[in-house]
Amino acid sequence: MTTVTNGVRPRTTDTRATKGRRGWARLARAATTSVAATVLSQVVLLAVLTAGGVPAVASTLAWAAGAVLNFVVTRRWVWGRTGRPRVRRELLPYLVVIGLGGLASIGLTTLSGALLAPLRLPHFWWVVLVDGAYVASYALVFVVKFALLDRLVFGRGAARTPATTSRS
Repeated sequence: MTTVTNGVRPRTTDTRATKGRRGWARLARAATTSVAATVLSQVVLLAVLTAGGVPAVASTLAWAAGAVLNFVVTRRWVWGRTGRPRVRRELLPYLVVIGLGGLASIGLTTLSGALLAPLRLPHFWWVVLVDGAYVASYALVFVVKFALLDRLVFGRGAARTPATTSRS
């Protein structure tokens, strides 16, 4: 008689480990989408600053470009939402969370531009330092933004309706 094993671990009734792994995987996917949105916003920010734009306008346009990409990709890939988004249950809360992060980023970028102006740095170094402030501000708000999106907008606590979830 031959015994065949498939090397698969047996299922357990303890779902805490599985939920924990899914949570870390979701965080990793959210970080990946945030990096992609940041790259896009960096392109916009640097293009506007290099062309002579002011930090407030540059960071606002950069934030908007990243926010649109982030919503579309994050909604589908991180939280598995498909279909048309519900305005009150997903889109507006998302805009509030992302908007608060955007305001922090725009404020810090504008402040850094104002603080650097009296130094009369070469334009290249001024752009590099203002861009550094922009990136640093995004890093500071990422964890808070993820927690709010996970708990209030797309996660378990958010309302799940046929229009916002995929069929299983």
